[in-house]
Amino acid sequence: MALLWSLVVIDPLIILSTILCGCVSIFLTLFDKSGNSAMRVGRVWARSLLGIAGVRVTIEGLEKIDLARSYVICSNHLSYMDTPVVLGSIPTQFRFLAKKGLFQIPFLGTHLKQAGHIPVPREDPRAAIKTMNDAAQAIRERSISMLIFPEGGRSEGTLRPFKEGGAYIAIKAQVPLLPIALVGTRGVMPMHSPVIHPFRRVTLLIGDPIPTEDLAVRDRQQLTEAARQQIVALLARPSAT
Repeated sequence: MALLWSLVVIDPLIILSTILCGCVSIFLTLFDKSGNSAMRVGRVWARSLLGIAGVRVTIEGLEKIDLARSYVICSNHLSYMDTPVVLGSIPTQFRFLAKKGLFQIPFLGTHLKQAGHIPVPREDPRAAIKTMNDAAQAIRERSISMLIFPEGGRSEGTLRPFKEGGAYIAIKAQVPLLPIALVGTRGVMPMHSPVIHPFRRVTLLIGDPIPTEDLAVRDRQQLTEAARQQIVALLARPSAT
């Protein structure tokens, strides 16, 4: 019954919300080149998506985030619903690294470009390094945060090994690496399924920011491991089960 409800009611409403918010976002970028207005619209879109799907999000640890600071936000990755959950739940101005394919989706892709999100060229190592340096520069110059999924893709089971790009960006930008853990988003939109399963519960757990002062790029492996261990610990909490 829930699947039928999704196909008949939820999916068309989400498409409509995406088109409307995408149009508003594109219009606002004519006057605001910073991308901040587009991000505010993106937050409205994310919350509308969650509301339409009846997804209830519980947040733990929001008080650990200083809204006056920038972070590299480092999260596990379970579902395409992860980004809307983070976008709708964490009030700081942030951008994210996303695979190039998302930038080719009508309305969504235009919004991503105008808001200042950064496409990741996974197949080109040199371009990937330039992308990470561009992300660090954007954090420093625009006082924004950056969201990354260091597993490099969605995981189907246990937490995968982390790539070091997030730690690299945090060290280059000299901002804290902030681990967060998502629980339940796979149930909303499972891997290999385009269908949203409604009326689910999702938990977002926020860890302790890891400072990067006095760290060099050569320290990125230990910083990456520290973030991964925090996420492992967050996922082991009773509230995550």
